[in-house]
Formats: sequence, structure tokens, C-alpha cells
Amino acid sequence: MSKRIGRILKYFVLISGAVVMIFPFFWSFMTSFKDLREILMDPFSLIPKEFTLKNYVSVFTKVPFARYLLNSTIVALGTTFLQLVTASLAAFAFARMRFRGREVIFYIFLATMMIPQQVVMIPQYLVVMRLNLDNSYLGLIIPHAATAISIFFLRQFFLTIPRDLEDAAIIDGCGPLRTLLNVFLPLTKPAIATIAVFSFMWSWNNYFWPLLIISEPEMRTVQLGLAMFKSEGGIQWGEFMAATVVATLPIMIAYFIAQKQFVKGITLTGLKG
Repeated sequence: MSKRIGRILKYFVLISGAVVMIFPFFWSFMTSFKDLREILMDPFSLIPKEFTLKNYVSVFTKVPFARYLLNSTIVALGTTFLQLVTASLAAFAFARMRFRGREVIFYIFLATMMIPQQVVMIPQYLVVMRLNLDNSYLGLIIPHAATAISIFFLRQFFLTIPRDLEDAAIIDGCGPLRTLLNVFLPLTKPAIATIAVFSFMWSWNNYFWPLLIISEPEMRTVQLGLAMFKSEGGIQWGEFMAATVVATLPIMIAYFIAQKQFVKGITLTGLKG
């Protein structure tokens, strides 16, 4: 009896948490189909009385939102790709290669995770401006092409791979790079998927860095584009919610594509090291 009550309480807590997490998304989605009059109506209604798509039409006609989506896609994919490349190479070196000062350098990398982003923002900005990379894709991508958390995450996964596999590759004539490409990376798909999802999500949602270096309208990202729906007269809630729904879709798609490997990577990474 006590086990049954405990199970009921557990499911109640889980379902309650799920409802609390899902409700804001559901409310935003429903609001995107309302006109402004119905949004401000009292009493509040969750389900629209009359569904309308004019907010979605306004999103792509009032501002070049399709261009913003393209910019964010290029930046997010570019940042994700470079983070995977740099993390793979650095993690392999820290996990398998022997060289003097390896542990010291690795701990220095870890120490950078404790530095607030606001501290390095000004030096990054000055370097980007000195190189004339403002208002460019490179200026948005290069400063975030490598992160300590990605290197640490992948290194922990590399440490779980049996050394016998590496020895067999060396006997077959593989050098360090071929060993990484042919042995380690195929076995670390869960960790790679996890890093890719986190990197894509962070880059897609990044607001402050594009705000600093982007001044040309055609180079704005999605997060900057969302601010276009706020005017002196207030926020156009219907259009804003429609734009938010559109901006959320790529992240959801990326997660569902890599969901299986993502969950596996979260579960397995960090078991050794």
C-alpha cells in the first residue's frame, strides 16, 4: 500500500512539473493565434475564440524575419561545427596524448569556466573591432569557436574508451589523427550529439554578443529580430508570440533529431576521469 501511495505521489510530482514547464509554451502558442483585442480581453481565455494567422503573416512582412532566421542558422551551425572540431582535437590530446604540462594546461582550461562571460566580453569586443569583423558572420562565430565545457565534456567520454582499441589502431598503422577519426569519434556519437545540441541552443539564443557587434539591420539574428516587435506604443503581443514560436522551432527540431544520442550522452559522460 505504501509503495502504491509513493508511486502515486511520484507521478503526481512529475506530472505537475511537466505541466508547469509546458504551460508557458502552450500559452505562447495559443496567444500567437489571437488578435490584440482578444489578448487584452478580460476575463482571460487560454484557447482563442477565433484562430487567426495574421500574426504569423505580420512576422514575415513587417520585418525581414526570414533573413534573421537565416543569419541565426548560419551562426549557430558555424559555431557548433567549430566547437565540435576544437573540442574533439583538444579533448583527444588531454585524454590520450602524453606531453609535459598536460594536466596543468587542462586545469587552466577548467579555470576559465569560472570566469564570468562579462569579464571577457570587452576584450573580445576590442579584438573583433580591431580585426574589422563587426557586422559579419565571422565576428559572431569565431569568439565562440572553442569552449572549455565542450572540451571537458568530450574528454570525460574519451577516458571511458578502452585503451586496447587505441593500441589496436596504432598496431594497424594509425597515427593520432586517424585514431581520433576512425576509432574515437564513431564511439562518441552520444557525447558529440550532446555538445552539438547545447552549442546550437546557446548560439541560437545568444542575444548580448550580437547586440554588441551588429549594427546593420540585414545582419541581425533572431534574438535581435524579436526586439523589433517592441515599439513606443508597447509590445505587439500577438506578433511577438508568433515570432517566438517560429524562433523556438529550430531548437526543438535539433533536439528531437538528436534526442536519443543526447540522452545517452548525458547519461554516460563523466563516468571516469
